Amino acid sequence: MWSNLHFDLLSTIFSFLPTDSLARARSACSHWNKCATSAYVAPLDYSCRHAPWFLAFPARHRGLLCYAHNPITDNWHVLSLDFVPHPVRPIAPVCGLILFRQTSTTSLRLSVCNPFTRQFKPLPLLNITRSNPAVGLIEVGPSPQVAIPQFRVYIAGGMSEAPRGSSSYETTLEMYDSRMDAWQIIGPMPVEFAVRLTVWTPNESVHLNGIIYWMTSARAYSVMGFEIGTNTWRELSVPMADRLEFATLVWRNEKLTLVGGTCVEDAFVWELSGDDTWSLIGKVPAELGRRFLGLKVGWGGTKCVGIDGAVCLYKELGSGMVVWREDVEKGRWEWIWVDGCCSMRGKQVQNFPIKGVVLHPNLGASC
Repeated sequence: MWSNLHFDLLSTIFSFLPTDSLARARSACSHWNKCATSAYVAPLDYSCRHAPWFLAFPARHRGLLCYAHNPITDNWHVLSLDFVPHPVRPIAPVCGLILFRQTSTTSLRLSVCNPFTRQFKPLPLLNITRSNPAVGLIEVGPSPQVAIPQFRVYIAGGMSEAPRGSSSYETTLEMYDSRMDAWQIIGPMPVEFAVRLTVWTPNESVHLNGIIYWMTSARAYSVMGFEIGTNTWRELSVPMADRLEFATLVWRNEKLTLVGGTCVEDAFVWELSGDDTWSLIGKVPAELGRRFLGLKVGWGGTKCVGIDGAVCLYKELGSGMVVWREDVEKGRWEWIWVDGCCSMRGKQVQNFPIKGVVLHPNLGASC
């Protein structure tokens, strides 16, 4: 019966499989491999069906590899990145891919990679050479005519080379459109925002309702926002801003969500409402918090990543993670513990600091 199914019908069936099952289906025969490879599932559609995976990359160069946690089987896997031509560091996921920056140069050079299908594509050089800018991402999504993921990358601020070898803050924005495969300068930005985004902002961003948000940690935490349609900038306050030891913005249920913790209290989760006020919607259970922190007091050094379906708090590869995960069947979010990657196939894995990424793996043609 399976061999007689129409190509489109079989591709649709495969789109409901989790990533590990889809990979096994691809290895059955050439016909199944073609069906499974050609069917691209939009990330937002896929997130309604399966929990996202957590990928751990070495925070410092330790060879071209990463570790992936399968939430369905609760197992860790190692993925070789030997097809990547130079050392890289992940910035964020986009359309099932990962945006990387090259670490062998101080100027920003970007690429996209699919570690599951071993595809790699360098992006063109920026119009203005700059170091340490803020990076924002927008998923445009596939069109009916084009099944390849489409996205935009926004670059704000950074340091640029001035005449005579000096450096200055760059007060322009550049935008890369994957459909054009080119960068363009889209306008100026206030110098005070350029400085804060360059000095006090990690590369993580959240896009919501036409606004790209970044967290900044200058003196006390605050949120910078860029409204794309009007080319205007805004600043939002952060609850408990001067007491937080870590603060991260994530996307959750089409809401801008803030996760942060203090040295003497729990880790909290807030959600931004339409009138730009934050509402407390949850916190890390005390038992999981104590297990995560161990003998340490306070949440300093905690890292956090999240997309629709899961929010992960982590530190090192071997230490466990606290995960806030959506249970679709139960219709609620629940806190769980995920063991770190300490051994694989009976061999001990060295513990080291990591940079985490959460994404829904894409096994189709990506780059």
